[in-house]
Amino acid sequence: MDAGDALVEAIKPFAKRTLRPEVLAGIGGFGALCRIPEKYKSPVLVSGTDGVGTKLKLAFALKRHDTVGIDLVAMSVNDVLVQGAEPLFFLDYFACGKLDLDVSKRVIKGIAEGCERANCSLIGGETAEMPGMYPEGEYDLAGFCVGVVEKDRILDGRSIVAGDVLLGLASSGPHSNGYSLVRKIVGEEHLASDLADSLMEPTRIYVKPVLKLLAAAPVKGLAHITGGGLVGNVPRILPKGTKAVIAKKSWPRPQIFTWLQQTGDVAEDEMFRVFNCGIGMVVCVAADKVAAAKMLLKREGELAYEIGRIEASTAAEPECIIE
Repeated sequence: MDAGDALVEAIKPFAKRTLRPEVLAGIGGFGALCRIPEKYKSPVLVSGTDGVGTKLKLAFALKRHDTVGIDLVAMSVNDVLVQGAEPLFFLDYFACGKLDLDVSKRVIKGIAEGCERANCSLIGGETAEMPGMYPEGEYDLAGFCVGVVEKDRILDGRSIVAGDVLLGLASSGPHSNGYSLVRKIVGEEHLASDLADSLMEPTRIYVKPVLKLLAAAPVKGLAHITGGGLVGNVPRILPKGTKAVIAKKSWPRPQIFTWLQQTGDVAEDEMFRVFNCGIGMVVCVAADKVAAAKMLLKREGELAYEIGRIEASTAAEPECIIE
């Protein structure tokens, strides 16, 4: 049995733990089969794909391969979630020059853990061994997720109006964005274990608590705070004639961002363009729904802060103001 076949056998138990009842066939075949859950009357499929980016370079340097798979899943399932969709299944693409069974097993075990956190089935993927394509000891990751949402429950931000409130859900750190700048700041020096832990903390997966919120309370919009930070992502859900005004003192900024800013001499506006600065997901609700939404999210283990509001705007104004 070659390394690829050995890997497939090794990861089957991890993948099996993620399987939803809708999965008809999973790991090992030429394709995977999954039914749409019967509870949906007018289902719409939502797809998303992403990678881990240059955070992988840090993983290689630190020889930490156990959590980047969680990052991979998180980046796609959180994107699918903001449409109001429930993630159904996930596929991964793992490419390397020469397959290291231990490393690849650790990575894919992390992918399976991410899928469990999102209640999303890991039903297949591709492991590509391509000599000469990658430096020794390095690999690349990509992922693809499909979710489903009831047609009349799709979130598109159209109902957002002036007076609505923005709730910010705490991030677990930089997540998977801004790592080109992180690596420039960190340089080639040895990292203390606590700093390495903070930088490699995997992206938070918001699926389970946010789906419960969507089922219990009216939500007008969701924004996953990835590359571009708050100023780049919140405007993506806003209708014309509105802007987001965010108060940066309304939540505690995690220490890792303070360290990055001070060590790298990064300007404040650049911090908000590159990093999530402690907010990984933004929820837009009507003002009279804030208390109920915060209570539900707290019950589900999420730290939710009232970080801003929606105001009327003109075309000449910025779509997101950090004050």
